[in-house]
Amino acid sequence: MEKFFVYILHSNSLNRFYTGLTSLSVLERLENHIAKKYSKFNFTQKANDWILFHSIECESLSQARMIELHIKKMKSKIYIQNLKIYPEISTKLLIKYNVN
Repeated sequence: MEKFFVYILHSNSLNRFYTGLTSLSVLERLENHIAKKYSKFNFTQKANDWILFHSIECESLSQARMIELHIKKMKSKIYIQNLKIYPEISTKLLIKYNVN
């Protein structure tokens, strides 16, 4: 069964977060961002100091997509920081967007 992850990267130089989803391991995806393997228009091209801030393992692509969109719609650094501080928020997202 394929695994999907929502991941959040952070750049200190930009003081910004980047949220995405992947079926790769989150570390492989991070390495690809740092190596600039994606489009030159990709936001992560703007910095070289991305670190993995947080990740959520999802049961399906659709669940990962809904959680990714939920996080992006929040448009809040505080919300993203709270995802890491309070693991129950990620658990609630997985329950809310359970597609089974």
